[in-house]
Amino acid sequence: MNGTSTVERRSLAQRLDALPFTRKHGRVLGGSGIGWALDAMDVGLISFIIAALAQQWGIDKGQSGLIASIGFAGMAVGASLGGLLADRFGRRQVFAVTLLVYGVATGASALVGGVGLLLVLRFFVGLGLGAELPVASTYVSEFAPARMRGRLIVILEAFWAVGWTAAAVIGYFVVPASEHGWRWAFALGAIPAVYALVVRWGLPESPRWLAGRGRTEQAEAIVASFEAAAGSRRAPGAAPASAPAPGAASAPADGAAARTAAPAAPAAPDAPAAPVAVSTGGRLAALWSAEFRGRTLSIWVVWFCVNFAYYGAFIWIPSILVDAGFSLVRSFGFTLVITLAQLPGYAVAAWLIEVWGRRLTLSVFLVGSAISAIVFGTVHTEAAIIASGMALSFFNLGAWGALYAVTPEIYPTSSRATGAGWAAGVGRIASIVAPLLVPVLLAAGGPGLTFSVFAVFFIVAAGAAWGLVDRRGTALDDR
Repeated sequence: MNGTSTVERRSLAQRLDALPFTRKHGRVLGGSGIGWALDAMDVGLISFIIAALAQQWGIDKGQSGLIASIGFAGMAVGASLGGLLADRFGRRQVFAVTLLVYGVATGASALVGGVGLLLVLRFFVGLGLGAELPVASTYVSEFAPARMRGRLIVILEAFWAVGWTAAAVIGYFVVPASEHGWRWAFALGAIPAVYALVVRWGLPESPRWLAGRGRTEQAEAIVASFEAAAGSRRAPGAAPASAPAPGAASAPADGAAARTAAPAAPAAPDAPAAPVAVSTGGRLAALWSAEFRGRTLSIWVVWFCVNFAYYGAFIWIPSILVDAGFSLVRSFGFTLVITLAQLPGYAVAAWLIEVWGRRLTLSVFLVGSAISAIVFGTVHTEAAIIASGMALSFFNLGAWGALYAVTPEIYPTSSRATGAGWAAGVGRIASIVAPLLVPVLLAAGGPGLTFSVFAVFFIVAAGAAWGLVDRRGTALDDR
């Protein structure tokens, strides 16, 4: 494609898959993860801010739901456009721009004096957030060696728990501290605007994307720099791995290198169907070609259901606890404790995804989410609320990690970000609807009915997960 042969692209891919985890991989993962955590902090903060504004501005549940949903409307648009732009202009460029957009809009939200302007700014916040997440997961997956790719994407997603925990800390200590606490919370959310500069100049572009665009020399230089980083861990005198001759398997330079770098993962088999997509229309059409339509339908269902249940629950948990008679500070404290359970959920998912595979791990965590949701909606004591809420956090965020791992793997490089972005965009439609529907469900049947509905969505997602392909330990499709 664009002057780069299949053999050349596969050579670069084999070399990437043969690498051990290096400090450069850590930089890509950490740099992307910080952006991911800042995203989560912003999304998490709004749940605390809504609860505070309900008391200060006297906004009702309908307005509260609208504030939450307008951000998700922006995320739906951003996810769809972000993937297309990342396949066209590069992963790193779009990643940086999205951080800048939502960081500036979040900082500006600290200055608003009414609901109207807040709604406008929240849409732009969502636009940047929605575009960033699928681009970041695609970006990291294209650097990760095949044998650890799923685990690294789950670790990337685990940064979400770090950001959401930061939001809970800010919500607990900053938001209730003064009349303007929520404004200071928004001001802290402007940090991504500064971090965008680090991403733009501090991280490399995806060599798989560069090779697919015919920019082989740049791709070669980046892969060579990763090989050099791996070589620094070899025994003295060991040469770094070099590119294999066309058609030859990549081999370690010597015995020391062989002990450091695992064998390359098997290349993806030549697929007989969908050709490489070279235009925006071609990328969108490829998602519904005979080869990919089953995967696309399944991943869209999973994304829709998981978004509906997750955002319906976690955006409203602080407000539901306040309505149950707990003080604002106490409900925020409960939410902070519940949030901490996300981290072990990610850790377990990161281990299981390379042991059980993507589909089984995803479906088990979704079933666990369903059971936890039913229990959370029916208990009333403090201990039971915290325990069932922590279980919901554990299973739901573990499921999110598996979902982000499997999504970019089911599409080829030429349409990977587009496929991931549109799946996320469809999911954001559910995240728009859920916060608006929760007040209706609460009025009709209270938390019991509300969380039972969430459980049904989790179960549907668990079934749809089995329509996906499981690429554990195999090379990415670099068409």
